[in-house]
Amino acid sequence: MKIRFQLNGQEQRLDVDGDLRALDVLREHCGVTGPKEGCGTGECGACAVWMDGVTRLSCLTLAAQLDGRDVTTAEGLATDGPHPVQAALAELGGVQCGYCTPGIVMTAAELLARDANPDRDAIRRAVSGNLCRCTGYHKIVDAVEEAAQTMRAAQEDK
Repeated sequence: MKIRFQLNGQEQRLDVDGDLRALDVLREHCGVTGPKEGCGTGECGACAVWMDGVTRLSCLTLAAQLDGRDVTTAEGLATDGPHPVQAALAELGGVQCGYCTPGIVMTAAELLARDANPDRDAIRRAVSGNLCRCTGYHKIVDAVEEAAQTMRAAQEDK
């Protein structure tokens, strides 16, 4: 089936099997490596992307569902340097092996797009669908708080 969608601001026109998962289309046909195959069942969040600004699990999304959509991956958030969530995770040690990081980045960035000042409980709830076996989440929550502060300061400077 022919699908057409925006990926990180670039138009994609592909002829793919409509039963493929969006994850496979993004990685194998579009060359993005941010979304990862973790569990393949929607339990780990490693494959999280935005579809029309809303976090979706690309392992549970069919290729046909990409048609006409605006898809953003962790690569697409880093337009003029790292997104504040990406920078804070790196700065505060919220990444270790890095496998889960793109999914956490997408989930946390969506939270901050909706709520400029989330408390720690809101951050924990937002990233609760992202499994990380390395960090223990404390530094991830710290990093999302830091990113929120950075983003608020940038808004105040405008």
